[in-house]
Amino acid sequence: MKILVIDDNEDIRFTINEICKYAGWTAVLAIDGYEGVELFKSENPDLVLVDYHMPKLDGMETVEQIRNIDSENVPIIVLTVDERQEVADQFLILGATDFALKPIKAPDLIARIKVNLRIAQLLKMESDQGEDYVKGIRGATRKIIIEYMQKQDEPLTIEEITAGVELAYQTVHRYLMNMVKSGTVITINDYGKVGRPKNKYKLV
Repeated sequence: MKILVIDDNEDIRFTINEICKYAGWTAVLAIDGYEGVELFKSENPDLVLVDYHMPKLDGMETVEQIRNIDSENVPIIVLTVDERQEVADQFLILGATDFALKPIKAPDLIARIKVNLRIAQLLKMESDQGEDYVKGIRGATRKIIIEYMQKQDEPLTIEEITAGVELAYQTVHRYLMNMVKSGTVITINDYGKVGRPKNKYKLV
């Protein structure tokens, strides 16, 4: 598997390169968005890791340009310290697949890459071009979340679903909100014994 890494930070590029070596993947390194887009064209990677905050061409612009070349098949994981849902939603609308929060932890990044490579395989198997219901919702990602929830007997919090499917919280949140809106999932208020009630989610 070939992983394209687009990040202006040399230390982060080195770290991800070492993680990829450990996992048995080949890393192709780009120092900015412009180089990343060109390498995407020439290297045909299986997955892209792209930093959000970069000079000249930031992560959003880079994702948009890559999606103009590849219409949804290659997974794009955004590296960021920004956990705001509105930022995540914008990235997903532009065509990103998932997120990995900095500082990077090797086990988390390897798990995130593996699940997104699985999503890519599902896309190929099902000829799913990626856009279901609204912009930023991919059928294969939705299927992974639903399959996990089907195996659970009790309603789950977003945090529990996130841990189970090994996708980012922001990704799972967007998909659950879409499934609540479409009537596929219902929200249950769990008042517990102490503190504020928690929202839990269950398939209809």
